[in-house]
Amino acid sequence: MSSTFRGALRPLTTILVAAVSMTASGCAVGPDYQPPKATMPAAWVEPAPKSVSESDADIAHWWTKFHDPVLDSLVKQAIASNLDLKLAESRIRQARAARNAAAAGLGPGVSANSSFTRSQSSPGTSAAARNYGVTDGILSSQYQAGFDASWELDIFGGVRRNVEAATADLQASIESRRDVLVTLAAETAVDYIDLRASQQQIAIARKNLLAQQRTAALTQQLFKTGFSSDLDVANANALTATTAAQIPVLETSARQYIYSLSLLIGCEPGALMTELNPISGIPTAPLSVPVGIPADLLRQRPDIRMAEAQIHAATARIGVATADLFPKFTLSGSAGFMNNDISSWMDWVNRFWSIGPSVNWQIFDTGKTRASIEQQKALTEQSVITYRQTVLTALQEVENALIASTKEYEHRKALADAVAANRKAVELSTRLYSDGQTDFLNVLQAQRSLYTSEDALAQSNRNVSTNLVALYKAVGGGWGL
Repeated sequence: MSSTFRGALRPLTTILVAAVSMTASGCAVGPDYQPPKATMPAAWVEPAPKSVSESDADIAHWWTKFHDPVLDSLVKQAIASNLDLKLAESRIRQARAARNAAAAGLGPGVSANSSFTRSQSSPGTSAAARNYGVTDGILSSQYQAGFDASWELDIFGGVRRNVEAATADLQASIESRRDVLVTLAAETAVDYIDLRASQQQIAIARKNLLAQQRTAALTQQLFKTGFSSDLDVANANALTATTAAQIPVLETSARQYIYSLSLLIGCEPGALMTELNPISGIPTAPLSVPVGIPADLLRQRPDIRMAEAQIHAATARIGVATADLFPKFTLSGSAGFMNNDISSWMDWVNRFWSIGPSVNWQIFDTGKTRASIEQQKALTEQSVITYRQTVLTALQEVENALIASTKEYEHRKALADAVAANRKAVELSTRLYSDGQTDFLNVLQAQRSLYTSEDALAQSNRNVSTNLVALYKAVGGGWGL
């Protein structure tokens, strides 16, 4: 390497060392991120479920506590194939690529170039040219190849703030996927429970319809023998018709729940018909959810964690906008070979190079930069408000699930007692009516009350399970997969 070239590199080396030192040690403009402070209550308003053992405390796979292999299989299929989850995963890859692109701005960029130019100069109009008969211009060729390098020095931290914002965006996308997991597991469980509840209601309706048809046949026989009136026959037929009318509605609901579950696992509507058509019981689980204390939601709920990451990203972008108020320093250089003869193009003597720093400072922009800073501050404020709203919503969802779960247990117990009493009333009224000791209205009322209470008990069993699912979802269960 020639002494001239080495001499040119010395000031560049000095500039590079100084630039790296300033970039590494310099503080970035704009506010540093401070985690938001959320005021959380010390305890829940509603009484929490009974204490749980360590083996029960895992809420990542809470659906397994229902001990239903079909439900376990559906959740597993949904996690593997759900399209919303795949979309969330794709957004993570997008955010990671955006973060890598932002980080690339911290280093220099180098590009290679090569060119060939063929040109003809003007022949000129001098007397000498005319005397010698020069009428054509001179043809020449030029071959050039080399490298260009450019490095914007992040002295004021604008690029570092952009990397910080992109990193927070990546974290927000990760939390968004986790939130999709929470919702997906809950929706799958709720649809499955609703399906089984509808099937139970269909079975109850058919059983009551069969009993009512037997009563109607008995009424018809008594009418023929003169021991019953045509009004009793009409009432009996009306009750059977009313009960029969409920079955198609319930069958429609059951079929639609199967279609909904098929969509959740990313399949066509009829994919689960064979598996889910057989009637099965409503899955149940003990009310032993480890809800912890309200402050635990800040780390357990992915939507809260996502909202916090969005505050971080918005805060960092204030620094990105603020950096535009300051000058931008760039080191640039180029090196290569240039000659008009291709045979000696790459000879060392044909080398060229240039090195030098530059500065660009937008001194006057009619307030555009400051307006951008104010815009980012407003977006940060909105992120903080969204975070607070998310926290409050989470607290409300847990409280709602706690009171609903507790009271539905009481509701179900009362309904179970009602079903037992109504079954006894149907048995007694039917026997007394057959013996001619009571009128048909008592039988009619007893059968109607039995069907209503059994149907209500099935719905309560469903509500007990769906309220438990809601509680697991409210505390952020199902994302640690």
